[in-house]
Amino acid sequence: MTTTSPRSGFIAAETATEFPAGTVEPDYVLTESLGTDPASVFAGISDDDRGYWDRARHFVQNEVLPVIDSYWERAEYPLHLLRRLGELDLLRDGVQVDGFAPMSRMAAGLVNMEISRGDGSVATMIAVQGGLALRSIAECGSAGQKERWLPAVATGTEFAAFALTEPTHGSDAVALESTATATDGGFLLNGEKKWIGNGSIGGTSVVWARGGDGQVHGYLVPQDSPGYTATTIEGKLALRAIWQAHIRLDNVFVPQENALPGARSFKDTARVLLATRLGVAWSAVGHATACYETAVQYTQQRLQFGRPLAASQIVQERLARMLSELATMQLMVVQMTRLDEDGLLTPEQASLAKYTCTRTARAIASNARDLLGGNGILLANRVARHLADIEAIHTYEGTETMQALIIARGITGISAFA
Repeated sequence: MTTTSPRSGFIAAETATEFPAGTVEPDYVLTESLGTDPASVFAGISDDDRGYWDRARHFVQNEVLPVIDSYWERAEYPLHLLRRLGELDLLRDGVQVDGFAPMSRMAAGLVNMEISRGDGSVATMIAVQGGLALRSIAECGSAGQKERWLPAVATGTEFAAFALTEPTHGSDAVALESTATATDGGFLLNGEKKWIGNGSIGGTSVVWARGGDGQVHGYLVPQDSPGYTATTIEGKLALRAIWQAHIRLDNVFVPQENALPGARSFKDTARVLLATRLGVAWSAVGHATACYETAVQYTQQRLQFGRPLAASQIVQERLARMLSELATMQLMVVQMTRLDEDGLLTPEQASLAKYTCTRTARAIASNARDLLGGNGILLANRVARHLADIEAIHTYEGTETMQALIIARGITGISAFA
């Protein structure tokens, strides 16, 4: 029988074999929440908003962090965590649903941030199910569709996807080529979709397709419909604990009552996307917080040259730089969310938040990875997973280039998309 005592620096066995002090690495404690708020930007949030935030933090610490590395490494989808988000009323992304407690935009942002501090795949469950699918039904659905779908999707008892992106239309989604052809009693959908979160787990997809009038419309499509084929995309290096699908639509019949009456053009689609853009910025803050706090804890515990890394001037300078960058991100998302709550947020401001926060999160994650040295590439040490997942949020809901063009159009008054 052998027992390990890593903090004492030796292995005790029946043979009493000892190793030199310092040759056995300690068990680093890197997942504590440090409550990082250098500019006190969260000091004034309401009790209701803080209640959502505290519930999300408890969920992260007790249910996400203990298991997520294994799911991420195996590329398995922990659907029980999606259901738990619904049970805890953390899945709505600020969408108001009859019978549910009010959820402010600030509360939604804090939840996005906190869940992302735990894991990007779990945060993307909120972005897909709540931010995109639920919001599409809430914004564009009929009274009957809202009654049928909103409570079920909000509680996670039904799974939902948002099927817009196509294999050949990502940033130029306005040019989508999937079609909806009128037929007796409904429509026939044909085309392909790609990178559709939740598109292959069994549920309902909000599919966007071009109708006979040339406009883009939305349709509620059960994933078990004949002609709906979804293949889970494999080989991802980011967001590995949530599944995205490549979907083929081959004469999929959709009854008339499943057409979203409020989805009359791509402008309606864009309205849903705009509402989620700020949520991506909040997610970036969460990822950056995880990387910064991990770096702080690691450098305090890791001994090199006879002292903690944190005792080195160069390490302290880098931690100070990371904190400065994180404070900038926090200030931006809080201010933009206040504008959003007042109905004053512009598309350019939403893009500026997303552009700034995902870029800055990349820098913080890279710095943290470097501070952890070789240990920075191990899943157990947290930063590598966030580093990879930030690459995904940097792209989805509009690439850096697209956000820059929206921002620059506001600066110059000239559209350079074409």
